[in-house]
Amino acid sequence: MFDIATIIINYNSSQLTQECIDSIIAKTASTLHFQIIVVDNCSEVADYLALKQFCDTHAFKNLQLIRSKINTGFGGGNMTGFQFADAQYIAFVNNDTLFLNDCLSILKSAIEKDTSIAVVGGQSFTETGEKMVAFDHFTSLSKEFFGRDFLEKTNPKKYPKRKLDYDKPLKVNYVQGSFMLARTTDFSAVGGFDTTIFLYYEETDLCMRLEKIGKSSYLIPEAKYIHYHGASTPQNVIIKTELKISLLYVIRKHYGFFSHWFLLNYLRIKYFFSSLFKPKYRYLLFVLLAGAPLSKSLKTKQKIVVI
Repeated sequence: MFDIATIIINYNSSQLTQECIDSIIAKTASTLHFQIIVVDNCSEVADYLALKQFCDTHAFKNLQLIRSKINTGFGGGNMTGFQFADAQYIAFVNNDTLFLNDCLSILKSAIEKDTSIAVVGGQSFTETGEKMVAFDHFTSLSKEFFGRDFLEKTNPKKYPKRKLDYDKPLKVNYVQGSFMLARTTDFSAVGGFDTTIFLYYEETDLCMRLEKIGKSSYLIPEAKYIHYHGASTPQNVIIKTELKISLLYVIRKHYGFFSHWFLLNYLRIKYFFSSLFKPKYRYLLFVLLAGAPLSKSLKTKQKIVVI
């Protein structure tokens, strides 16, 4: 059994994935017994073949590449990789990240000190060295209607300020999914990522379920990494629509029908007026008017590709 299984998803961004893998290997202590599992989430053939050549010829012997014949999204891709993991801890690493120090060893040391901690994450930075927000508060009606500042002012103990600098471990609702390390037993106990979600809110949902069984999440500022935020995912109205579909799904799942109904109608009103000035939001509005069903998710539009 390995100490840590590191899972990376590639989707049409093999150069980023290669750089991510090299940074992990370069920065991780040789005393740490770890594996790297790369899941290609049905990339274009040329991108996959470039990644395959890289993995096949790499000197790191515990590097494994798995090809999925369908794009299963963030949660689904990670769960595919999880099936090949054999480790005490699981690190989920976005391929658009670069380690700045021995993140895996630092996070492992932090999580193994307290069995009530299920998930830990490091401090992210932009490529220019600016500190990024590395944790967030659970989604809720209060957060959606009043915003994060309201939560942080009314209950600072539960909702610490996201934009402050921290130099000690901090208990948070959840750490960013760009890089998080979980205890395998806890991750398994709640069923891992909900693969119904194609993109966004996967880490929120996971940590909400972990909290319900008495498990917490911590930011560990000592672990530092660069995150090229959104580098592997294009930002457009289709992606924004996917985000709202996932948000509403998580709200319904954790808070019930009436919370879902209130938020859905709030978003309908919001994007009705937005679409008057920005026609690009009309597609999102139509999806919301249809109830933002999972049938409108990008997950249902993926094709099977066999090489």
